Amino acid sequence: MTDTVALERLRVTASTCTLCPLAGGRTQVVFGVGNPTADLLFVGEGPGREEDLAGEPFVGRSGKLLDRLMAEEIGLTRAECYIANVVKCRPPNNRDPAPREIESCRPYLEQQIALIAPAVIVTLGNFATKLLLESSQGIRELRGQTFERGAATLVPTYHPAYVLRAGGEAMAEMRADLVRAKRLITAARRTQAERAPQAERAPQAGHP
Repeated sequence: MTDTVALERLRVTASTCTLCPLAGGRTQVVFGVGNPTADLLFVGEGPGREEDLAGEPFVGRSGKLLDRLMAEEIGLTRAECYIANVVKCRPPNNRDPAPREIESCRPYLEQQIALIAPAVIVTLGNFATKLLLESSQGIRELRGQTFERGAATLVPTYHPAYVLRAGGEAMAEMRADLVRAKRLITAARRTQAERAPQAERAPQAGHP
């Protein structure tokens, strides 16, 4: 079974999840969207009203900003990366997700990361950053840095909703973070390209 097929099976499993109370108020599970073999994975907090209705993460004003900055600073569309959230169901009244809800949903996110196997993970805001770095520090302390997480490099940045509220300086800092992510993706692709000919030249078992 390929990782792409496994990811689709995971989506189907998640679509009927009832592990936490958020299941009772959702229109649908918002699993994720994009390229299942992407080099870049964005992880946000959770779906809002528009995402709950559409079944796709980041489709409102925050999503439009993310799409624009992604195109301008990285040169990618949402179809070329993958976008997921910490929780897959909308918290009531767009409140913060509760610890139990985050822990209930965490296995889905961890499996998404394992199956997509991105070179770079960009966490959007406090919840995604604290969860994936297992840190108590906030996004203001952590952004501007990079962190190794398994085979991927993690780049923390602000949530687009915060940037919409905060404006100028936060926008410039988020742009800088995305440029940092682009450089890491370029380096990872270069390394992958350099390794490919070596793999082709390596002798197979049983052959001289």
